Amino acid sequence: MKYKAFHDGQPVPVLGLGTAHYGASSERRSEVSTLRAALDMGYAHIDTAEAYGGGGSEIVIGEAIQGYDRSKLFLTSKVRGSHLRGEQVMEAIEGSLRRLDTEYLDLYLIHHPDPKVPLEETFEALNQLVEQGKVRYIGISNFDSDQMDKAYGLTKSILATNQVHYNLLVREPEDNGVLQYCQEHDVLLTAYSPLKNGVLQQQGVRRIADKHGASPAQIALAWLIAKDKVITIPQSHNVEHMRDNLGALDITLSAEDTSSLDGLATGAMQVGR
Repeated sequence: MKYKAFHDGQPVPVLGLGTAHYGASSERRSEVSTLRAALDMGYAHIDTAEAYGGGGSEIVIGEAIQGYDRSKLFLTSKVRGSHLRGEQVMEAIEGSLRRLDTEYLDLYLIHHPDPKVPLEETFEALNQLVEQGKVRYIGISNFDSDQMDKAYGLTKSILATNQVHYNLLVREPEDNGVLQYCQEHDVLLTAYSPLKNGVLQQQGVRRIADKHGASPAQIALAWLIAKDKVITIPQSHNVEHMRDNLGALDITLSAEDTSSLDGLATGAMQVGR
C-alpha cells in the first residue's frame, strides 16, 4: 500500500474501500467474507457511514474486522446531514461505534452540510469527540470551497479531508475550487465514485490501459492518486476487482498519458456504469 499524509503527518492509504452498498441486503455473511479478503490482500482504509444500509454497512464492517489488529486499520464513518445538531452528533457517534464494535473512529465526517444547522454547533460536538478520544480526526464530505473554508476555521485540531465526487469525467472539484483549496491548505481530497459515470468505457482510458498492460480501472485510479493531496475509495463487492484496483499503485503515468486523460472530460458523454 502507498500512503499520503494529513497535515500532522498521519499516514493514510491512498487507496481505500468504499462500502455504500454494503449491509442493505441479506448477503451480509458474504459481504463479511469479501471485506476480510480485502483486508488480507492489503486494504486498510474502510469507508462507511451511518446512512449506508441503514447502519448495516457498519455492522458488516464491525464483524469483518474482528481478529485483525485494530491499530493497523483506518476506519472512516460519517454522521448524517440530518443529524448535525450537537446532541445528535453525540448520539450518532455512539451508534456508529457500537455497530462497528470499536472504541474509536480514525476519521469522522459530516456527510452533507445542512444550511439549517450552524456549522459552529456541529464542530463544537466534533471537536469534543476528538478531545474525548472517540474520534482521531474530523473532516467533511460534499462541501464546496466556501463551506470548506468555514469548516477549516472551526476545527480545533485539523480538517483532515473533504470527500467529494471526483473522477476522470466528473471534474467539479477542479472547477469549483475544492481541489485547489485542499492543495493550498494541506487537506486531503478523498475522491468517491472514481470508476463511475462511464469512466471505464472511455476509449482514451482503454488506449492508455493497453499501453501499460493494465486495466481501465487501474488507469483511472492511477490518474487520481498521482494528483497532489488526492486519495480515493473505489467500491466493489467483487474480490477480483478489488485485487485489480490495487494494481493502480504500481502504475506510473507519463506526462503524455496524464495530458491525454486530463482532456477526457471535455465533451465526454456522462453515461452510467
